[in-house]
Amino acid sequence: MSEEAAVLTEVRGRVLLITLNRPDQMNAVNNALADGLVAAVEELDNNPDLTAGVLTGAGRGFCAGMDLKAFLVEGPPAAFDVFLQKGAKKPLIAAVEGFALAGGLETALTCDLIVAAEGVKLGIPEVGVGLLAAGGALLRLPSRVPYAVAMEMALTADPITAEQAAQFGLVSRVTAKGGAVDGALELAERIAKNAPLSVIASKQMIQAVQGRTEAEFWEHQRPVMAAVFASDDAKEGPRAFAEKRPPSWSGK
Repeated sequence: MSEEAAVLTEVRGRVLLITLNRPDQMNAVNNALADGLVAAVEELDNNPDLTAGVLTGAGRGFCAGMDLKAFLVEGPPAAFDVFLQKGAKKPLIAAVEGFALAGGLETALTCDLIVAAEGVKLGIPEVGVGLLAAGGALLRLPSRVPYAVAMEMALTADPITAEQAAQFGLVSRVTAKGGAVDGALELAERIAKNAPLSVIASKQMIQAVQGRTEAEFWEHQRPVMAAVFASDDAKEGPRAFAEKRPPSWSGK
């Protein structure tokens, strides 16, 4: 499979659908897939006509984590660490069918929201094979699920289901099997109706809550708010409301 084919992208209005495309290897991460994923996220973030993205996997599962066979030949995919640490600037929604395990769950956790189909398994089984969930799960899970749930997932290697994850608040929406992409696209399209700069700023501020005092948060928000309120879209929104018409966002 060529590097280009390892990750597919498709523009759906103001939404970019990104598909991990190694179904025969359960979308396990090798260099080609990691490079393609980072390139797709750059396409999302740098295209002013896009507001949000949906990330999914081809075949019967979302992603099984690192491709260990490829690792022995190629070494660690450096671009994967770039994605896991930086994610996307714009909202990115994981659409999960089948499973998201190990680095696959860490990929989903790097997204801002997760939509999962019924019965999906989500887990970090690394301790069962002598490894460590070092791709962000141990950082992000404790803020997404209760402490005891995160600790049990990390120490037992046992997965939870989409239904359990929804109860804990890890999964935003649970769909019928085969419906995760449609559910995620529906959510992304709802996000994309809003002002692009406001959407990005709102995501940034939600993320900025972690590790800041209330006073530090207000200070951090001040320049972000100033930039949004000074934008063309901040004028277009009230104007469209007054004129009783849909806004025409410029992202400026």
